Amino acid sequence: MGFALGRRGPTKFERAADGSMTLIEHIRELRTRLFRASLAILVGFGVGFWLKDDVRNLLEQPYCNLPGSKDPLTGVCNFVQLGVADVFLLDLKIALWVGLIVAGPVWLYQLWAFIAPGLHRHERRYAYVFTALAAPLFAMGAFLAFFVVQKGLEFLLQISGSDINTTLEITRYISFVTNLILLFGVAFEFPLVVLMLNFVGIASAKKLLSWWRVAVFVFFAFSAIVTPTPDPFGMTALAICLCALYFAAVGVAFLNDRRRGRGKEVYAGIDDDEASELDYAPDPVETGERIEAATPVAPPKPIERSYDDMT
Repeated sequence: MGFALGRRGPTKFERAADGSMTLIEHIRELRTRLFRASLAILVGFGVGFWLKDDVRNLLEQPYCNLPGSKDPLTGVCNFVQLGVADVFLLDLKIALWVGLIVAGPVWLYQLWAFIAPGLHRHERRYAYVFTALAAPLFAMGAFLAFFVVQKGLEFLLQISGSDINTTLEITRYISFVTNLILLFGVAFEFPLVVLMLNFVGIASAKKLLSWWRVAVFVFFAFSAIVTPTPDPFGMTALAICLCALYFAAVGVAFLNDRRRGRGKEVYAGIDDDEASELDYAPDPVETGERIEAATPVAPPKPIERSYDDMT
């Protein structure tokens, strides 16, 4: 006795990709994924609240490592609290940041699973590459931010003079460090924008390289504006790193153009507003081959009158 194997129906991903999923089903899927992401962030928040003291001590290191920042009797950093609940609210903020980082793989996957069906296969492949590069670049920016904070605080505390006793407020200091980490991390994602422009065909590697003067100027101007400390260390470090990442991205763009064969087209060296050169040299006209006379067609056969028009 044979049993027929039933064909498995399309998955949610396939139905969302081919457009057969209804609007209500899309909304239900969005609700489910938002619930899963919120649950993961809530669990990460609990982990962050458990690690809040270690994270706060880590963020205090750029200032606590400076000479004169600790109490000579207790060896504790000289931080003050202006409000009664300032440190408690600061711990909640730190726990939320840590929770977002810990639950990052979960809520990023939920976001990706919702938008991926609307992308083409090559677009999804590019998204995988860019996501794999985004995390290390952000970590590099965060590490540079720690270096800038330590050098900047050392410069600012030295110029204040020995007759002035400086004591930092804990919430403003932690906000200063976290904002600088976020700013440097986001700034280090700029090479991904450059690669995206090249991969989608908007700008070639030669065009990106021709913009290097403008890019260097923009990097130094951006670093001078967004760096919160007036010392030259942070601005110079951020601008030099951005320039190095830009030229590295241009190098990858050259490899991508060579792999795709860009620049070898007939009109590759002509600008968009430039007319192509016309070739006025006449082409030689060769003598055609002799055409033989056509064979006459045989006359048609006589029509049989014994049949009517239908037979």
